[in-house]
Amino acid sequence: FVLKNYGENPENYNEELRKLEVLRQNAVNVPRDFEGCSTLRKYFGQLHYLQSRIPMGTEQEAAVPITWTEIFSGKTVTHEDIKYEQACILYNLGALHSMLGAMDKRVSEEGMKVSCTHFQCAAGAFTYLRDHFPHSYSVDMSHQILNLNINLMLGQAQECLLEKSMLDNRKSFLVARISAQVVDYYKEACRALENSETASLLGKIQKDWKKLVQMKIYYFAAVAHLHMGKQAEEQQKFGERVIYFQSALDKLNEAIKLAKGQPETVQEALRFTMDVIGGKYNSAKKDNDFIYHEAVPALDTLQSVKGAPLVKALPVNPTDPAVTGPDIFAKLVPMAAHEASSLYSQFMDSMQLDPETVDNLDMYSHIPPILMEKCAALSVRPDTVKNLVQSMQVLSGVFTDVEASLKEIRDLLEEDEAQERKLQELLGKGSVPQGSPPPPSSTGLAEVSKECSKYMEVHEKASFTNTELHKAMNLHIGNLRLLSGPLEQVRAALPSPTLSEDDKQVLQNLKRILGKVQEMRDQRMSLEQQLREMIQKDDITTSLVTTDRSEMKKLFEEQLKKYDQIKVYLEQNLAAQENILKALTDANVKYAAVRKALAEVEHKWNTTVQTLVASYEAYEDLMKKSQEGKDFYTDLEGKAAKLLEKARAACQAAEANRQQILEKEMKKHPPPRPTAPKPALQKKPLELEAEGPEVGDLPPLASLGLADLPEELRSLPPDVLAAHLARLPPATLAALALDPAVPAGLRSPGPDLFAPRLASAPLQPGQPFAPPRFPALPGHYGLPPAPAANAGPFPHGSGAPLLPAQLLQPSAPQ
Repeated sequence: FVLKNYGENPENYNEELRKLEVLRQNAVNVPRDFEGCSTLRKYFGQLHYLQSRIPMGTEQEAAVPITWTEIFSGKTVTHEDIKYEQACILYNLGALHSMLGAMDKRVSEEGMKVSCTHFQCAAGAFTYLRDHFPHSYSVDMSHQILNLNINLMLGQAQECLLEKSMLDNRKSFLVARISAQVVDYYKEACRALENSETASLLGKIQKDWKKLVQMKIYYFAAVAHLHMGKQAEEQQKFGERVIYFQSALDKLNEAIKLAKGQPETVQEALRFTMDVIGGKYNSAKKDNDFIYHEAVPALDTLQSVKGAPLVKALPVNPTDPAVTGPDIFAKLVPMAAHEASSLYSQFMDSMQLDPETVDNLDMYSHIPPILMEKCAALSVRPDTVKNLVQSMQVLSGVFTDVEASLKEIRDLLEEDEAQERKLQELLGKGSVPQGSPPPPSSTGLAEVSKECSKYMEVHEKASFTNTELHKAMNLHIGNLRLLSGPLEQVRAALPSPTLSEDDKQVLQNLKRILGKVQEMRDQRMSLEQQLREMIQKDDITTSLVTTDRSEMKKLFEEQLKKYDQIKVYLEQNLAAQENILKALTDANVKYAAVRKALAEVEHKWNTTVQTLVASYEAYEDLMKKSQEGKDFYTDLEGKAAKLLEKARAACQAAEANRQQILEKEMKKHPPPRPTAPKPALQKKPLELEAEGPEVGDLPPLASLGLADLPEELRSLPPDVLAAHLARLPPATLAALALDPAVPAGLRSPGPDLFAPRLASAPLQPGQPFAPPRFPALPGHYGLPPAPAANAGPFPHGSGAPLLPAQLLQPSAPQ
């Protein structure tokens, strides 16, 4: 066929033919695993591609006999139609998916999901076979048999979701509705089994299948009424509870009768269910008879349980390149394709008018299948949003704790550095010998500072990731809430076009003209094909042999007249072409505004769908990353807490070291003692101490200031100096007041001069002085603690600089 119709050397396609043959052998002898499903789908898609190039249908030029064996009768069936090969491959695809779905024991959540997917894929294969292929190929592909298979697959898929719902302890009413839908699917299957045509096709297995399906109908009806009884119990409708449990018990007894001959696993399940339902019924009846005394209504007076379908047939796409792979015969371009890319095709391409997509309004009337899948998945995972929010809240809490610890460490280091500067200012920069080794406390603080800087750097880098993670959560959490809610809200969230009556009229007119264009294209291709066939079959050799040479021209003219009629049709088609193209151009101009509006809405619709799907798919990743962030910050928080303790200890050691330095320095350079008082006022020390200086000899308190103080004392904080002078004995105060060498401002320190005073108890002689330390208030989101009320005029609430202990001791009496 390639040689005759394409004019190409068939040897050039030996490799493609070999690939097709290998693929067919693999599909005919398919392994019973997931890889086998992929092989069947790939071969099915390649046959779909091949049909456009090689006419292998019934009575077509390249048709070959295809033979398969019927599954029920065991008879071999042959058809010269490549579609029969595709139909058999589709049937086996559905059968293989059903086997894989039944293979798992469904004891785990993952097993339930995998089985559910296999059963839905099986239903999709049988549905595509029912809707796209003739039912006369073989008895196992009849309409009734395929309907039976589809409902059996959907029923088992719904069973998987029912098991998952009960495992998750979903609400009783929802479990009842899911179970009721299982019953509905099996009832549809039972109706197909009871069909006389189906019964004759199935033979012996029809009775066994019917008995099993009926047993399942009764069993799952019992499960539905069991959970309706549980709901009545939750609502304290004790009469309803009794009748539902009684109905469940009756239906279960019917299932047990039909289960004779079933495997022990089935019998065991029925016995277990009987224990549950029987116990529920006996308890409910006893409670109602002796406690509640509610009337037990008739079952038919109660509202029937409406099924909730949560599964669907997953569609088969024969042209999905991800499944079928590249087209094996891509190099083989049929002549029809070349001819089709003529005036009509070029014109249609230039206007970008595709008859199948020019009116896409139907897509807005329903939720797309991919979103339905996500909604169904979230319906059995009600805690999705809650879990995500909780995980991120835990992460935020640990993050804040780390930030507070690092802030406190930094504040401690800054406070220590400030105290060190004040010490150096008080003693003079040259007081500490150069080249001497740093004290151990300084070494410890350096290590703390180095570690703190490292942790701060790590924290800042991780902070960016944490912020991005919270942004991602805020972006997706609203979408997850939407997908978890009612389907009506999901549908309302999707954009939809709003067209005026004029817009609708423009759209209808364009569709009508496009229909005419397609009609003319089909007519022309048909006329062209007829003309080709007439020419190929037109053999006038016999007439030419018996005709005189002089009459040949006349013979040709007569013979050509047989083409006149088809020629007229072709000319009429070509004449109408110009008018139709003009009308199409005008309609397209009017359609421009509508096209733009529809394109914008479609873009928004697709973007919204993709965003919602992306949010669903991002959930697991967000949970994983938030857990990783929590683990990271928990580890960092432990390290920061240890470093904080280390910083506190190092700061205390540094303060003690500074205290020692000051004490040593003051011993080397003691403060000057006061000079002796004037002779006229000399008294005995005890008398002076007892009487004190006369008030009239003291200068006014308001005249004192820092300029009046000796240089050694000017750097002392006022509150410390006041506390020191307040503790001097009266004799010393009198001497200071009367000594002309002492500035007037020092002779009479008053009680209000250096306020505010330290809010601590008076120091005893010999007691060392240390600045007040206020406990750090717990910060929030890194804010520094509030300053204490009695803090001095120094940063971080640190109080006054350190003073040597001997400065704060009272001077000896003169």
